[in-house]
Amino acid sequence: MTFTVLDTGPAMREILHADAQDRAHLLRAMVEPAAGMYRYFPGEPDLVRMHALGSGFPLDRDVDRSLDGLRRLEEANAWERIRDALQAAAAVLERADPGVRVPDAVVLLVLGDPTDEFFQRTSLGMNANGSVPGHLYLNVWPSAENLARLEATAVHELHHNVRYAPGHVVWDPATVTVGEHVVSEGLADAFARELYGDELGRARIGVSAVGDEAAFRRVGATAEAENQTASPSTWTAAIASRGRRWPGIRCRARPIPRRVVEP
Repeated sequence: MTFTVLDTGPAMREILHADAQDRAHLLRAMVEPAAGMYRYFPGEPDLVRMHALGSGFPLDRDVDRSLDGLRRLEEANAWERIRDALQAAAAVLERADPGVRVPDAVVLLVLGDPTDEFFQRTSLGMNANGSVPGHLYLNVWPSAENLARLEATAVHELHHNVRYAPGHVVWDPATVTVGEHVVSEGLADAFARELYGDELGRARIGVSAVGDEAAFRRVGATAEAENQTASPSTWTAAIASRGRRWPGIRCRARPIPRRVVEP
């Protein structure tokens, strides 16, 4: 497999130093090699608008703060660390399951929006997506916590990429179930934790729910009662991401009933 980690650092610096009227054009050129990650969208999405909707660095404000964030990404060797982590993780997957297919992937690392309240407070300065085989997207605000988790975040998204690669689990945005999301997120988290430990491997956005025993029992019991195709032990590891070892790539789930996700 080949991971093409786009060298977006110089491109982002050029964008942020450019005249305001030129920034959108330069951003579009930077994102274009990764445009395939939007292939499930109808029509031809505007790459600049998609960047903004994903809380990417702003083109019309906070230039100095964005430049400072970019400096921190560069000083942290973010691009090299992500590439090395992906290569190491792919080797682990292939050793664990010689029949697994790790797809080639284009990796887009972008700087997040320093003043987007939802991105900073709710998403904790990290948006990432690996659901589209062949593409990995990481949008990062380089806080100390997020920089420490760069590798774990990258391999979490790689797990999604491999899970949904041809020959594995089919991901269709029109039909994907809540159950599939629960399983896929739990397995990806468990994989990252196996490689980087509980503190760094667990996705930050889910840490606050780790001790929620009621939610764990509710989802686990319902999954078993509904005769899920994945075993209860797999659901235990997947839903709560508690197991020290991830159960695999291909385990599947039927839809979780509405009562599981409604209060």
